[in-house]
Order: sequence, then C-alpha cells, then structure tokens
Amino acid sequence: MAALSFHARSNSFPAESHPLVSEIDEQVCRLRQSQAASTSSSISHKLNGLQDLYGIVDKLLQLSTTQQALANDQKCFNEVLEGSLRLLDLCNTAKDALSQMKESVAELQSAIRRRQGGLEGETRRYLKSRCMVKKAIQKALKGMDSKKSKGMDSKKSTSSNNVEAISMLKEAESAVVEVFECLLSFIYQSSSKPSSWSFVSKLKKVAAASSNENEFAEVDASLKTNKSGEEVQVHLKNLQPCIQDLEEGVEWLLRRVIKTRASILNIHNL
Repeated sequence: MAALSFHARSNSFPAESHPLVSEIDEQVCRLRQSQAASTSSSISHKLNGLQDLYGIVDKLLQLSTTQQALANDQKCFNEVLEGSLRLLDLCNTAKDALSQMKESVAELQSAIRRRQGGLEGETRRYLKSRCMVKKAIQKALKGMDSKKSKGMDSKKSTSSNNVEAISMLKEAESAVVEVFECLLSFIYQSSSKPSSWSFVSKLKKVAAASSNENEFAEVDASLKTNKSGEEVQVHLKNLQPCIQDLEEGVEWLLRRVIKTRASILNIHNL
C-alpha cells in the first residue's frame, strides 16, 4: 500500500526516554516490518500486534507526564482526541463490512445446500452485497487519504519526554491506520480489474499477493466464472473462518480504542 513504509528505530529519542516510549516505538517497527504480505493470516497477526500496541498506549496515557503534556497543550490534545475518533470510525467500518460479508456467506451457503436448479438469484444477491461493502470501503479509503494525520508541533511541549510521549501516541495512531488500510483493501480485493480510483495504488499493492491467498477473491471468482455449487461451497468454507478471525481481531481492537478514547477524555477533566 502507498501509505505503508518501513520504519527504522528513531535515533531522535535520548537515552533517558521512558521505557513505554521505547516499547511503543519497537512495537510500531515490528508492525511495519510485517506489512509485506497481505493474507488473512498475516492481517490477523497484525491486528493482534495492534492489541499489544494499545496495551502499551493505555499505560503511557496513565503517566502523569503524558497527562500533563496533553492537558497543557490544547492543540495536541485535540489532535490525539480526533485521532481516536478516526480509529473508531475505521474499526466500525471494518466491523460492518465483515458482519455483512459473514451474513452473505451464510445465506449463500444455505441456498446452495437447499437449492433446486441454478444459483443465479443467490449469486446476484451475494455480489450485490459485495458491491455495497466495496462502496463503503471505497468511501473509507478515500476518507483516510483526505484525513491523514498531520505531524504534531512538538516544539510547544515543555520537555523532551513530553515530546516523545505525544509523538508515540501519533505513531500508534498511524500504525493502526496503516493496518486498517491493509485490512479494508484485502476485503475489497476481487478478481475483477479495479477502476481508476484515487486509492488504486493501495489495491494494486494488496493484489501483489496471488489471488489464491485472498479468500474473498476466490469466492468472487468462483461465482463470476459459474463454478458448480460444490466448488463455490469449498471457497465459502475457506472464507468463513477467515471472516471470523478478522472479525474477532477488529472487535477486540475496537474495545481497546474505546478504552483509550475514554482515557484521553478523562485527561481533559483532570
């Protein structure tokens, strides 16, 4: 994906950096270094990594120095708060997309089991559902392009440790955005040729993985090439646990992001 980049450990942090700042930096590095492959298992692994990352972020937000830095700089506070809202929106978009696909898969499986004759009607309904999901993903990806977080002006902070803590909060947000770009593009991918949208480069990067590594694409292809019900059912059975794993990862992360946003709001009331 265009937004993804490998991240070397920063040399700007002084030796006396708080251990939590270093932990976040190291976790972000690991996440970005694992972005090469885009399969359902690799994305599930990245979601687990985000859970670990936000466990450290929660600890960082409990530090009095972090709370003071955010409380004393309204601009930084607003940026971090708005960032948490962006992450909630991303989590909910992915959750809704996976939930809709899970329902569509179940309906198509049921139709195949009880069918008498062809699958034309069921196929049309499934592909229509896919189209709706893709439109929502298209909107989300375009929104992510237009709302890229701007770097914080750390010069306003009163100490180097405060600068580092706030910078790492932004790095954590950026890491989540990158993983969700990967996740949404993976769900979006199909066997059809993508049109020239502004985020086409993201989809092309995801498509670098062969189509048999994308369970969504396999089902799309089997339906569009009029495979037998038995063949379609095989691909649906492969897609089902894929959706389940991704859904669980997104649900868990959503709870983490909600908790983090509550911690940020509490700082405002200190």
